[in-house]
Amino acid sequence: MEAEGWYRDPYGLHEERWYSNGTATSLVRDARVESKDPPPPHPASRALVRKETNSSVGPDDLRRADDAERGDSDPNYGDAAFDTFGTVQSVWDPLRGRD
Repeated sequence: MEAEGWYRDPYGLHEERWYSNGTATSLVRDARVESKDPPPPHPASRALVRKETNSSVGPDDLRRADDAERGDSDPNYGDAAFDTFGTVQSVWDPLRGRD
């Protein structure tokens, strides 16, 4: 599997760097603040190490912008959300229809 997600920055410039499909991107993170810094043109000086997180989100939980194009998205996701959470009545709903 190609590297996907946050990894310790192997260039040593930032705490973490986002990898997409095995390639370093310009998205970096320091002290949980994201910014952009293109990867240097030279090879990384450190081995690629996955960033440990306390989150339950793993590589299988990552969603990509092109999931729908690849057919990986669930077209019923919105319906499932409404089935789970229902709808919320706005505080303004009781005022509807009043002049």
